[in-house]
Amino acid sequence: MIWDRVYAFVKKIPRGKVLTYGAVAKATLIPGGARAAGRAMHATPKGRGIPWHRVVGAGGRLLIREPYASLQKKLLLTEGARVVESRVDMKTAAWNPLPVMKRVTKNAQRAKPAGRKTARNKAS
Repeated sequence: MIWDRVYAFVKKIPRGKVLTYGAVAKATLIPGGARAAGRAMHATPKGRGIPWHRVVGAGGRLLIREPYASLQKKLLLTEGARVVESRVDMKTAAWNPLPVMKRVTKNAQRAKPAGRKTARNKAS
């Protein structure tokens, strides 16, 4: 399942750091962008140790509804992230996943079947 790639990537987010849904979608190459990442996080299986609370909306907004928004805020605060009202301070808590993204991207591209060469992509 494509969401397993999302869950494996989210497990790599360090304590006290966060990523946006859009960044998770981009890093894992899932089709559908931030909305698809949001659906995957909504369906996070229990008991697998997936830190769902480290994924936030654009600009650090906590987007999930109560009572989970309060739980998310509490978990982030206990990990050392700075949260003001319902927004994470992205200047201090945003995680830069570039080294991890390169590995995930390389593995995802290896898994894709090779397409036929067309005149359009032969030039590149």
